Amino acid sequence: MADILIRQATASDQAAIAELIGGVYAEYGDELCLDDAEKDLTEIPEYYHDRDGDFVVMCDRDEIIGCHAVLPISGKSGTCTFRRLYLTHSRRGGGYGKLLMQWAVDWARDQGFKRIEFWSDTRFTHAHGFFKSFGFNETGNIRHMEDSFEPYSEYFFFMNL
Repeated sequence: MADILIRQATASDQAAIAELIGGVYAEYGDELCLDDAEKDLTEIPEYYHDRDGDFVVMCDRDEIIGCHAVLPISGKSGTCTFRRLYLTHSRRGGGYGKLLMQWAVDWARDQGFKRIEFWSDTRFTHAHGFFKSFGFNETGNIRHMEDSFEPYSEYFFFMNL
């Protein structure tokens, strides 16, 4: 992991980020919907950085191998949400996800947030175990989404800091 760098994402990273996330979606027989559900990936600086959040990429030399994002939740003082935690398939299970998650938790604490909330696609069962091992709680709440090519559902997770 000596050559691993976590840095703020820029507009010039957007195509590589979309390719990374699209590759993960393809593992589940799905695809990106950049016109709706994943529109934020076409305007990362505006959607994240200009809204007091952050979006980072994890790089191995010049290759983007992962990403993660944090945003304040409008109307919920002291609460932020996590978004876009993805790793290339070959990097899962090697501690890279822990580095990205620790970055996000530390960032949230440093910004003064007291609670983290997020939704995760019900198909990402391996990730749900990872979230729980990191200290996140799953409430059992499920929401049904129709902002992509196919309907899907998500589980709710939270952590008090």
